[in-house]
Amino acid sequence: MILSTHGLLFITIKVNCFSETMRLLLKIPLHSSLGPHPVRQICCSRALQSCSDVRVRFAPSPTGMLHLGGLRTALYNFLFAKAHNGSFVLRIEDTDRTRLVPGFEESLEEMLRWAGLQPDEGPTKGGKYGPYRQSERVHIYKEKTQWLIERGAAYHCFCTPHRLELLRKEAARRKEVPRYDNRCRQLSQQECRRRLEDGVPHVVRFKLEDNAKPFTDLVFGVTRHDVASVEGDPVILKGDGFPTYHLANVVDDHLMEISHVLRGQEWLISTGKHLMLYQAFGWTPPQFAHLPLLVNKDGTKLSKRQGDIFANHFREKGYVPQAVLNFITFCGAGFHDNKKVKTLEDMVAEFSLFRVVEHPARLDWDRLQEFQREHLARLFGTHGGQNHIVQNLRELLVQQYGERFSGFSVLPDEYILRVLETRMGHFTLLSDLVSADFQYLWGQPNITVQKLVMITSHASPVLRTVHEALQDMSTDQFTTEGLGSKLRYVSKTHQAVKYSTLMKMLRFVLSGRQVGPSVAEMMTTLGQTETLKRLNNALSLLDSHSKTKDTERRL
Repeated sequence: MILSTHGLLFITIKVNCFSETMRLLLKIPLHSSLGPHPVRQICCSRALQSCSDVRVRFAPSPTGMLHLGGLRTALYNFLFAKAHNGSFVLRIEDTDRTRLVPGFEESLEEMLRWAGLQPDEGPTKGGKYGPYRQSERVHIYKEKTQWLIERGAAYHCFCTPHRLELLRKEAARRKEVPRYDNRCRQLSQQECRRRLEDGVPHVVRFKLEDNAKPFTDLVFGVTRHDVASVEGDPVILKGDGFPTYHLANVVDDHLMEISHVLRGQEWLISTGKHLMLYQAFGWTPPQFAHLPLLVNKDGTKLSKRQGDIFANHFREKGYVPQAVLNFITFCGAGFHDNKKVKTLEDMVAEFSLFRVVEHPARLDWDRLQEFQREHLARLFGTHGGQNHIVQNLRELLVQQYGERFSGFSVLPDEYILRVLETRMGHFTLLSDLVSADFQYLWGQPNITVQKLVMITSHASPVLRTVHEALQDMSTDQFTTEGLGSKLRYVSKTHQAVKYSTLMKMLRFVLSGRQVGPSVAEMMTTLGQTETLKRLNNALSLLDSHSKTKDTERRL
């Protein structure tokens, strides 16, 4: 049924199959002049509502640490699954035996746990569609490959590495894209059998078809890549008996009943050959959604040499996981309000695949710091979060300053909590609080009489007045406001010392620094007892210095 209201076309579609809805969407543009096309959004929403048994997978290769792009792919798969009450599957694609990194799988699962993206099925958790490591499914790929060979959709290729290298060099000489010339397609069955019996090394290639059909990507819309016109027949089973990505991911996605494939944009161009494999097997393919690339703010490609693109980097630095998740989704859309700080639960509730944009997602590193401060403050607002943050900060203090800071009598939880409450919002990472700028919080500062008297020659009488004034204050009065009033009163009683000079001297006495938070804030953070102790220390130094000078004068 088609209705028109105020020039806006609305379509009500009654279909039982998601793919039928998507075929109707082919005629609807991705965008109107006002933004995302409203009709397409309505249709896509109806299409997703018709989805049942949603199953998605995150399928990394164990060839390195999990980077931000991989984490975002895992997150979007997780969000899509949870938004549709579906299943999030972890599958390890470890068929490239030459590039395996020891410990990758354990590190990967630990990073997913840290991010809160727990898979419903996977190598550790198990499930009825296992095994979930491709290296444990090799017998399945060999069986499916033989099935394709018997039906003429694949063939054995005996071309040597030397011949393939000559083809590459010849293409380079002609300034053409290197491609296999499909030579072994022409081998007779008898010749092929003879070479196999003689043990000639070989691979298995899949026969690409001309005139690839278009398909609808849920992010990029109608897409078509005529791979046979630019590529030779791809290898699907290597000489070592292991499959390539093209075969293994198609076989596994089908057998694991994956309904939607959400993966990086770099695989968009390969989807045409994957669809040909589905057709050769006689299988219905899943829906595809290719996620745009993550790039730097200036549009340049992220590089592993940057060092800070690996998820583990952010964990080790002390970032809150949800701050990192906000960071990698902020630039790639998927939500109605992309600027709002969200919990993982918020993301699940608000996520829509059809709000994911096509253009590359530019990482704004300044936003990461904002998200971190906001999420850290939220975490600190919970009882469990407070305990977690206090314990983490205590461990950082021990690492930075030694075991003398680990005892309860030295740094009780109440004091650490007071520091966090006072400074919350003024720092990004807990490690900031153990930097040189905040060293005064965890131990007596190193101050000298020479620097004190350089600030003012009236240091001793002024400090004595401040000490007496603060000593007389009750605990309830020892607040930022109360201290501000008291210090302004002291300044008036010592007219020889300007208020700014008084503040400069007190900041130095309390912290050993001449820049930092307000003096009243320093005092409330340190507490009345510690503040008076540091004033006493400064007075003792001044008294000792005065006595020494008196002695020298007598001599």
